[in-house]
Amino acid sequence: MQLKAEPQRQLVRLRGRSYVAFVFTPSMPIMDWLAEIDATLARSPGFFVGRPIVLDLSAVDLSRQGIVQLVTSLSDRDIRVLGLEGVDAERLDPRLPPLLTGGRQCVIEQVPPRKEEPKPAPVASLLIDTPVRSGQCVVFTEGDVTVLGSVGSGAEIVAGGSIHVYGTLRGRAMAGINGKADARIFCQRIEAELLAIDGYYQTAEDIDETLRGQAVQAWLDGDNMKITPLN
Repeated sequence: MQLKAEPQRQLVRLRGRSYVAFVFTPSMPIMDWLAEIDATLARSPGFFVGRPIVLDLSAVDLSRQGIVQLVTSLSDRDIRVLGLEGVDAERLDPRLPPLLTGGRQCVIEQVPPRKEEPKPAPVASLLIDTPVRSGQCVVFTEGDVTVLGSVGSGAEIVAGGSIHVYGTLRGRAMAGINGKADARIFCQRIEAELLAIDGYYQTAEDIDETLRGQAVQAWLDGDNMKITPLN
């Protein structure tokens, strides 16, 4: 009797992960916008290394070739464009990153009204009672993040609301990432690599040297980020 072994199927394993991507929104003239990118890279050459970038083209009217040139220009600066937004699919070709959908700025569909069910009270804050060490990343888009310790160099705190660090902030702190312009960043001792609120940021090179080592707060005054000592 002969037995024939049936080949086994190789199952595809899928996992869900989320990453925080920077969204670039170019403006005209493009050369001036690229010059601002160059200025940022001159201050912090590794700022965009390994970062997923989404290119939002809704504010510019570029031809297909113009889009290709723009993506190529960013690639020449070692800026990796993960996908495109705000452009018609007819203007894309296989050389370009894919058109992304499903981001926070999505089309709101009309759905039939239904009876509202009681919902649990939303969690407004996240408390971390240990230091955040180098290489760790804390993402809490629902509200404030409070760290009862220090945030190490290379660590990252991302919050939908404000960020409070009761120790030394050496890593990156990104507050108000969902458009909450009134979010603030507080820390007992500032040695930060990056502070960002609602998309506006300052790198270590931008922060006034006289503030180093002090307890400070950062907030937005219009389009400008203010950093002042805590008295």
